[in-house]
Amino acid sequence: MDLQGKVALITGGTRGIGAAAAIEMARRGADVAIVGRNEDEDTVKTMAALQAIGGRSLLILADMGKPEDAARSVQETVDRLGGVDVLVHSAGTFVPGGLLEITPEAWNQAFNVHVHAIYHLCRAAVPLMQKKKEGVVILISSVAALRGLPFGMAYQVVKGTLPQFARAMAREFAPDNIRVNAIAPGIIRTRFHAHMTPQQYQLNIEHRIPLRREGTPDQVGRFIAEVVENEYITGQTLTIDGGLTMRMA
Repeated sequence: MDLQGKVALITGGTRGIGAAAAIEMARRGADVAIVGRNEDEDTVKTMAALQAIGGRSLLILADMGKPEDAARSVQETVDRLGGVDVLVHSAGTFVPGGLLEITPEAWNQAFNVHVHAIYHLCRAAVPLMQKKKEGVVILISSVAALRGLPFGMAYQVVKGTLPQFARAMAREFAPDNIRVNAIAPGIIRTRFHAHMTPQQYQLNIEHRIPLRREGTPDQVGRFIAEVVENEYITGQTLTIDGGLTMRMA
């Protein structure tokens, strides 16, 4: 897909990987709508970056844990920018705790934001793509979806759902030329990893990541844009992790 003149909707697009993807697609000529819950300092910076690039940009304040907000985000993008050609679901956050520690409320909310939002977003966006016989959906998963970890069970489970969601949608909508892929980032230096101790950082660099460095949001943002543009990739879960998941623990 040539992004020039296309419309991209990115949830979780106000910071981190989502913001980097939005900025990169704007650089490649797309009009971009970003979704965030609050108009905070990160949101202001991301919008300023988009406006500096030129083209049209739109901020939508919405909570992806609410079905009505997910559907509204698509409709606002259509109303203001004219359609949705690319949908990137990057909204979400880490959910700490093991099975016996996670409350039912936290468990259900993890599914609401990471998984159920995709259903509601795609129910609104996919028919628009079908009419054009072209569209791309990108789901931001994680390497935590690919390996068993001793912490964050809810996060692992919801992120593990996304590769199958991508495969199922890719198979169903291939006749409409709608491509669906999941991206599984490794350890990327964002606010998500702000809690990491110096000891954990050193362990990652020296023993877990073969390339011996963390990734950056910009690297993931460029990768997402490249997957969007490549018209022969669908139904895949693509890692960008410095070699982390190729190693046996």
